[in-house]
Amino acid sequence: MTTTTSPRVLEHPTRDQIRLEEVLHALSDAVRLRIVRDMAREGAELSCSYFDLPVTKSTTTHHFRVLRESGVIRQMYRGTAKLNALRRDDLDALFPGLLDSVLAAAGAQAGREGETA
Repeated sequence: MTTTTSPRVLEHPTRDQIRLEEVLHALSDAVRLRIVRDMAREGAELSCSYFDLPVTKSTTTHHFRVLRESGVIRQMYRGTAKLNALRRDDLDALFPGLLDSVLAAAGAQAGREGETA
């Protein structure tokens, strides 16, 4: 019997399955919010290694999983790299203005705290 290797596919909620309370929970953590801010600023698919986070690799993996399972980001494998994309279209369709408001507030807070990004 021949075994074929299928590409690694990660599960994501469909647009209709994304729930506000899960999105808000995902965005309530400072590290996850930083990831989302970086993704929104870059506006492109980013590899996990792009992010310089002040946590361990296993904790970073947890944060990306929370963001993916809540519907905030989409993750996909390209070769050996896991790429991450903000699901802005889905979030804007479901919760108009929410992401922009959260990002603006996070940017203002970062400015008050002297962050550069």
